[in-house]
Amino acid sequence: MSAVFITATAAFLPNAPVDNAAIENILGKIGGQPSRARAIVLRQNGIQTRHYAIDPTNGQSTHSNAMIAAEAVRILQKSGLALEDIRCLVAGTSLPDQLMPGHAVMLHGELGNPACEVVSTAGVCLAGLAALKYAWLAVKAGDAPNAVAVGSELPSPVLRAGHFAAENIARVEALTAQPQIAFEKDFLRWMLSDGAGAFWLAASPKSGQPNLRIDWIELSSAAHRLPVCMYAGGERDADGRFSGWMRFPATAWAAQSVFAIKQDVKLLEQHVVEATLETPLRDIIARRGLRAEDIDWFLPHMSSYYFRQPIAEGLARAGLPIPFERWFTNLASCGNTGAASLYIMLDELRRSGQIRAGQKLLCFVPESGRFSSGFMALTVCE
Repeated sequence: MSAVFITATAAFLPNAPVDNAAIENILGKIGGQPSRARAIVLRQNGIQTRHYAIDPTNGQSTHSNAMIAAEAVRILQKSGLALEDIRCLVAGTSLPDQLMPGHAVMLHGELGNPACEVVSTAGVCLAGLAALKYAWLAVKAGDAPNAVAVGSELPSPVLRAGHFAAENIARVEALTAQPQIAFEKDFLRWMLSDGAGAFWLAASPKSGQPNLRIDWIELSSAAHRLPVCMYAGGERDADGRFSGWMRFPATAWAAQSVFAIKQDVKLLEQHVVEATLETPLRDIIARRGLRAEDIDWFLPHMSSYYFRQPIAEGLARAGLPIPFERWFTNLASCGNTGAASLYIMLDELRRSGQIRAGQKLLCFVPESGRFSSGFMALTVCE
């Protein structure tokens, strides 16, 4: 099978950066009241700026999810990619613009490039890496001479205050009056933001710039032993049983209460490091002979700097203690862009001039939806 190289990378972040003080000016205040959870969440997550596909002057959306994904692919043209040459287009996201048709064909429609294989991958944060794995395998198997993989997120429409205010008044009052409920329901409004990234994959490296050979990609799910943690389009009852949106009456859909993004913060803290990092990583270390001293850069997708130390401790317990000076993340400046985060991180590192031929990169993407994760190993090549 052929070696596969990431020969070009791109990232697109819509509109100007939004600092912490300006978030509620753009997303709005639930019930007209400032959030009590905002200061707590922002202090813990360490994000300083993020981007929203919202015009700050009039509150109107400026892009769809397919549009920001298309912008990222178009940026690849600066590296010499011709859109008409794309043979395989794979795109992953947590929140597509519609239930159907699939996200990737909507992206294809935005790009307008000629007919090619088009595939959508679903999930939460891992959807972007799953898209990359499909694209990698397509080129590696010789089924496609090249592929473009895309990760994008556009959560801002469901983070607006008006979306929450459409729910019943009791829940709105709970958000503004009870801090513990506010933290559970309001939590993700201060965690998520918009962005997209794209990679051009080929069977031979491109001259004149760093190429990243994909050595392997491994995905893993712990859904067989752990419940739903982060979700949209469904509800959990008092016993933790989960029901999808199709089982709810139309009135629930109309009120949008079923479609709000929710996170069980306690469940997240209890299981995310063990289930998405330690357990799968021990298996990978044993099978692939990973050693901390061989890894020059560790790129973790983190939703919050709150998890930085727990991730470091989890690495050590798994037998891969990578010191912080070999970590790379742009969470503070770009925000948590979910399925796009790895693309945006890797693009910035590749353009930073900090990587050199022969270096080894290990990428880590956890997903709290039902506790899945992925790891990818890369080698920098001329």
